[in-house]
Amino acid sequence: MGCAVAPAQEHRPIAWDGLGQDPNRPVAPKRRAASHTPAQSDPNKERERVLGTLRPYSDAWWAVHDEIEAEHDRQLGAKLKICRDCVPSQPPSDDVTGSIR
Repeated sequence: MGCAVAPAQEHRPIAWDGLGQDPNRPVAPKRRAASHTPAQSDPNKERERVLGTLRPYSDAWWAVHDEIEAEHDRQLGAKLKICRDCVPSQPPSDDVTGSIR
């Protein structure tokens, strides 16, 4: 099973050799430094405003709609994280050929 569907991790102590961080110690959330840059506005706000002024399903409407969808996909791709244990590196192949000696 992948990590997204695995049951909650059991809270049993882990043997620790004294090196590195103690795995039994609860992890404190990291604090982020305050950013002095102004918050970036959502690039789709203006596109959605323009989309509302266009005739639905016209060529221009579809062009703006596709830009909005592309931006949503880009934002999702930036957030999406897949752990390496969830996706096999090479799918098993049934079409393996070879020679027998």
